[in-house]
Amino acid sequence: MNPRQRRGLLFMAVALLIALGTFFAVSTFVADVNSQVGQRVTVYRAKTPIDPYTPLSADNIEPVEVPRRWASESSIVSLSELTGRRVGFRLNAGSTINSDMLIPNSSLSSTERELAINVNPVTGVAGRVRPGDRVDVYAVFSEVPGLPKQVRILQRNVRVVSIAGQQTVTQQNAQGVREDQVIPVTLALEPEAALSVSYAAAFAQEVRLVALPSDVGVNRTDEIDVFDASHLGGEAIPEGNR
Repeated sequence: MNPRQRRGLLFMAVALLIALGTFFAVSTFVADVNSQVGQRVTVYRAKTPIDPYTPLSADNIEPVEVPRRWASESSIVSLSELTGRRVGFRLNAGSTINSDMLIPNSSLSSTERELAINVNPVTGVAGRVRPGDRVDVYAVFSEVPGLPKQVRILQRNVRVVSIAGQQTVTQQNAQGVREDQVIPVTLALEPEAALSVSYAAAFAQEVRLVALPSDVGVNRTDEIDVFDASHLGGEAIPEGNR
C-alpha cells in the first residue's frame, strides 16, 4: 500500500469517527429535547386564589400540560381525585396542586362530627399535637354571667383529625381591631360534645388542648373535671352575684 492509499484510509477513519461523534451528539440532543417536550403529562393548578378548606372543583382548578421530567409523582392526579378535596392553606393562582397537599379524607364514624376550633401556639400545645393524637379539651370561663370563674374539662380523649397552618385573623372588640395568629384544629366529636366545645369556643375566655400520654387506656377516674377558687381555699362565686 503506497503512501497515498494510507492517507486515504486515515482520512476515511477520521471521517468515520467524526460521523459517529456527530450521530451520538445529535441523538443525545434529540433525546434531551424529547424528554423535555416529547412526553407530556397533565397536572392541575389553581385558576384563582383558593382560600383554605375550599372544596376543589373544575370551577377553581384547571388542567395544564407540562413535560414529564418537570412533574413530580405527587402532582400527577386526575380531576376525579381532586374534586371535593380540600387544602389546609391558601393557594395562589397558578399553584400546582400535589396529592400531598390534600387534607386526608374523613375517617369519622357514623356518630362522629368534625368541628374546627382556633387555637394558638400556646393553647394548641406549642406544636406538640399531630393528626391522630388524642387530647382533652379544657375551657377557661371567667366572664360568663351565672358561672364562677373556673377551668373545666369539656371533653376527654378527643381525636385530632387535622391541623392547618398558622393563619392571621382580624378581630374587633371594645378596644378596637386587632390581628391574632391562630391555628385551626379539627376535632372528631360526638354531637353533644360538639355542642359543648362550640359553646366554649364562643363564650369561654380561652379553649385549650391538653395532650395525653400515648397509653390513653390508663385509669383516669381520680382526675377532677373542674377547678375553681374553692380548690385554693376561696369561694367560687358566680359572676353577677357578688
